[in-house]
Amino acid sequence: MSSKIERLSEEEILAILRAADTIIAQGGRTFLAKILKGSREKKVLQLGLDTCPTYGYFRSEKVDDIMLKVDWMIDYDFLDIQYSGKLPMVVFTERGWQIEANQFADEFLREWRQWLKEGKHAPDMNYLKDRNRHMILLFLEKIKETGNAHFIPFLKEWEKVEYKKFRAAIKQTITALETNETLDHQLISERNASIKEALKGSAPEDIILKCWECGNRFTFTIGEQQFYKSKGFVHPKRCKNCREKRYDDEFTRLYLW
Repeated sequence: MSSKIERLSEEEILAILRAADTIIAQGGRTFLAKILKGSREKKVLQLGLDTCPTYGYFRSEKVDDIMLKVDWMIDYDFLDIQYSGKLPMVVFTERGWQIEANQFADEFLREWRQWLKEGKHAPDMNYLKDRNRHMILLFLEKIKETGNAHFIPFLKEWEKVEYKKFRAAIKQTITALETNETLDHQLISERNASIKEALKGSAPEDIILKCWECGNRFTFTIGEQQFYKSKGFVHPKRCKNCREKRYDDEFTRLYLW
């Protein structure tokens, strides 16, 4: 696959990652493009994907053009393809999940702030159960960093329904807000810098591999990497000459002997 487009903006990267989150490891590139297009297909609506915050983000564009953006995200190490049987599914790379977890935690925080404006006191917190551990701990850190003690009732409601493994972290956050704990500004700065760096992506480039057969180094080009990824293949273990020799030997054994 090849993106064939210019660099995406940070806003576009975030939008695609947010949409990908709704179908991660369950849908492919085309389905992701349809969500971003704002498709009214039955399956999209049945799964409630029209409620995704970035549903229809690229509404004015063609699905094929949105697919190129998705491919760019794969080429630049934000998303990857993982096969489920013969079906290629979109998954996060480590870079992509780092960014999305941060974005999702911010989304939760905006929701809590809206609840405060609306005067909510005891919202149902079951929606936070069974979430990714890294994202939940990051969310708690962001709550702590607000210094807003008005979040304490929400935290106490959450603590009632949460699994034991997260209760201690919730209690620590409550204590931090009650005591106006000093923030680790260096940690916050480093995290923000890390996200900013991750958003730059990793441009595809040729890589050098060592042949398991002859021991020589060989170039695994960008185009070859994209082809292998699209087919769900792992990186080649042998150089082109050794692969061809292996194929010729196998052909001779099967058909000429």
